[in-house]
Parts: sequence; structure tokens; C-alpha cells
Amino acid sequence: MFRSKKFTILITVLLVLSLAIVGCGGSKDAAPAPTPAPDQKDATPAGPDKSKWPKNLQLGAASIGGAYYVYAGGISTVLQEKVGIEVGVEVTDGPNHNIQLLEIGDMDLGLVTMGPAWEAWHGEEAWTGGKKHQNMRAIFPMYNTYSQWWASASTGIKSVQDLAGKKVGAGPKSGTAGTFHPRFLEIAGVNANLQFAGLSDLVSSHLDKQLDANSFASGIPVAGVMETASQMKDIVMFGVDGELRDEVVKKYPFWTPAQIPVSAYPDFLKAPVETVAIGNWAVAHKDLPEDLVYEIVKAIMENNDMMLQAHQAAAETKPEFAKDNTWLPMHPGAIKYFEEVGIELHPDVKK
Repeated sequence: MFRSKKFTILITVLLVLSLAIVGCGGSKDAAPAPTPAPDQKDATPAGPDKSKWPKNLQLGAASIGGAYYVYAGGISTVLQEKVGIEVGVEVTDGPNHNIQLLEIGDMDLGLVTMGPAWEAWHGEEAWTGGKKHQNMRAIFPMYNTYSQWWASASTGIKSVQDLAGKKVGAGPKSGTAGTFHPRFLEIAGVNANLQFAGLSDLVSSHLDKQLDANSFASGIPVAGVMETASQMKDIVMFGVDGELRDEVVKKYPFWTPAQIPVSAYPDFLKAPVETVAIGNWAVAHKDLPEDLVYEIVKAIMENNDMMLQAHQAAAETKPEFAKDNTWLPMHPGAIKYFEEVGIELHPDVKK
């Protein structure tokens, strides 16, 4: 028992001495103490630094009743759920107005068509006042805007040429239809009495027979068209076609020949409608943080199912359509995302 106790004491002393030697440096050949395993929490890649992000974003849409307003609601829902940032959808007069508001810093995001965007960037047409609006940056493709015109069959109106002397709705004055439909009529040599207002107001006027026909430029389908069809019953839709279309495309190359498919309005269309279309893009102020814009684009591009719940036009809201932009500079955050997923962007948009 005594020997066992002495042996235990000896072992203890030796152990203490060995620890002391290691603590003082020990032999050159002594193995270094193992590095503690990193905390699992520290090993997780850091997310974006949101400290420089705005608390919320303001998104310029268009009038209530059009595709822009509905589509913008989809953007707001996706960004709140997937990015964690509040987005207020603002009623505006459409693309031109959105560009103007973004230019002066009253909007963070906006929905635009590429025609007004071109004019704004270069300071063309009277509505720009000759000022180049270059605070906007493209962030993601939305869908095509189709020039759409409709009337009751009982009026006998079947084409743009039939609108001479008629009262015709053309959407908000600063919208795509409000900007270009008067020009289309001028090219056609048609003198119509155009009425400018939000689509919902123009639909009400049309149903009250204060208008002979209506028109709009938007993604498809348009809620206002479907509302008119549900009450008017004998609706006829037409577009910019034939020689008029050729002349429009020649003068405004950002408009392209297109068809509105029967599937857009199956309740009354019997055949596709020949017309012209123009691309729509979401834009952001150039000073928005790069990592915020990256997260915005990623969320919209990777949650197309949620966007489709807002509007069918989002079927064209996909990364592959980003290459269609050949001139409007893109935000660095958007460039980063599209290049990560393998989209070859036009060199002019990366300037």
C-alpha cells in the first residue's frame, strides 16, 4: 500500500515537471499544442453588410390597372420575403415619370421601357427638356410591352386607320402608350382625339361610352382589357401592323414586330394580333449599394414562380433575356450576378 502511494506521488511529480518543461518551450522537437477547432458560427460565410443599405426602397410603377403596377407588387413581395427589405410601390405616370423621379433621387427603383430609357439617356424628345437622365442603371429584364388597341365590334373600328376623328384612350401621358401612340397615329396620318389618364379611369370611360376605343402598351394580359371584355362582350383587338408597322420600326428601332398570342386573351381572341413590342427593364439608381442590387437581382431571377403569381408576363423575367440589353449601362451588382450564372452581357452595358 505504501509502495503504491510512493509510486503515485512519483508519477504525479514527473507529470508536473513535463508540463512545466512544455510550458517553458521544451524541446525543439516537441509537437505544438493543437489549434482549437474554429467555432462553427465563425466558419459560416458572412452575409451582405446591410449597415449601408437603406431602410426601405421606393419603386416607381405606373397607374393602377396596368401590368406595371401588378408586376411591381410581385417585386415588392419577393424582395420583402427573400431579401428582407421593404419596397413601397408608387403609383406614377409610367416609364418617363419613373425615370424623372429616379434622376432626382425621389425613387430608388423604377420600371421602364427601353424607348423612353433611350430618349432619357440621350436627352432626346421634348419630355426630357434636353437633359440627359443618366442616374439610372439597368438591373434585370422584365418582359415585352405590346402595343394594344381595342374597341367594341359595334363601332366598326378594326384598325388604327379607323380611329380618325374618334375619341381614343392612350394611358397616362408619360407612359409608353401616351408617349408613342400619338407618334404612331402621326405616322399613319390619323387625327384622333386622344384622352390621357390612368388605365382604370379610361376603362370606366370606355364602358360608359365616353370613348370610342382604348389603347395601352403593356405586358400581357392587361387587367383593364379583360375587364372591358367581361362587360363589353363584343370586344375587338388590333395592333400596329402592315406598312404602318414597317414605318414605326424604321423610325423607332427599339420597337420590334411582335404578336399577341391567343393565349393572352382566350375569351375573345380568335387569332394572334400583329403589332409591335418593346422591352421592359427594371432600373435602379446608380448609387444603390452593389451588394444590395446583387441580392435584388438574385432574388427576382431565382424566384420566378413567385413573380408568375403576380403576373403572367414574368414568364420572360429570366436571366437569359439579360443579353437583349445592348446599350443601357447595368449596375455593377447586376453585372456580378449575371456573369456568375454564365450570361454573356453586351460589352456596352458594362461601361
